[in-house]
Amino acid sequence: MPHQAAIKRVALVGHCGPDMSYLILAVKKALGDVQIDRVNSDAALQQFLQGETGLMLVNRALDGDFAAEGGVDLIATASRANPLVKSILISNYEDAQAAAVQVGALPGFGKRDIGSPAVQQILQSAAAELAG
Repeated sequence: MPHQAAIKRVALVGHCGPDMSYLILAVKKALGDVQIDRVNSDAALQQFLQGETGLMLVNRALDGDFAAEGGVDLIATASRANPLVKSILISNYEDAQAAAVQVGALPGFGKRDIGSPAVQQILQSAAAELAG
């Protein structure tokens, strides 16, 4: 049974179709019935950031139409635009994870870990932090 999170919105930012499918399954398993937005452009990102609280799962190497040079850059900008929206970087690279946390992201995970119990815990912890 998925953890019923207080979080209502999750954005999958800059991911290709197959990765989005895996992430959707992981989010639903960890958080239950949440709204999941597929964000692959700056316009869609701005729309998501206009909402209240939310969680973004951001790809390190962005797929889509973004001005940001990469996921870490996007997280830094998004954190300033709406501090109520938290981000997690999806990357297997430890240096990228450290850089993301330094600009405001919550601890993230790599693509090879999607679907693991560790990722389920990371998502549930992020939801709990957003719930305050």
